[in-house]
Amino acid sequence: MANIKITGIDALMKKLKHNATLNDVKLVVAVNGAEMHQKAQRFAPVDTGNLKRSIRINKEKAGLAVRVSSTAEYALYQEYGTRYMAGTPHVRPAFRIQSAKFKNDMQRLVK
Repeated sequence: MANIKITGIDALMKKLKHNATLNDVKLVVAVNGAEMHQKAQRFAPVDTGNLKRSIRINKEKAGLAVRVSSTAEYALYQEYGTRYMAGTPHVRPAFRIQSAKFKNDMQRLVK
């Protein structure tokens, strides 16, 4: 859905080694991932509840990343719409809100 490019990872890792442990980073990632998962479910339109139930969270890259996605076949149509209907975004708003909090939490680790 959304592609994010992260630059400066070497400088971040150097700063983190000095100020925080990798476990602190994993905790921030896990907490923010769980909060984004909850927001995406809360924003999901509900008719039968299938879309809301199909939103999953998966840890990746040894806990340094999480993926929030939906297994419902029609999830993309709900998110982006079609030429016949407007979309009802639920993952993008959750991402926008949570990414600001994630950045703040990560900045607190390196200060």
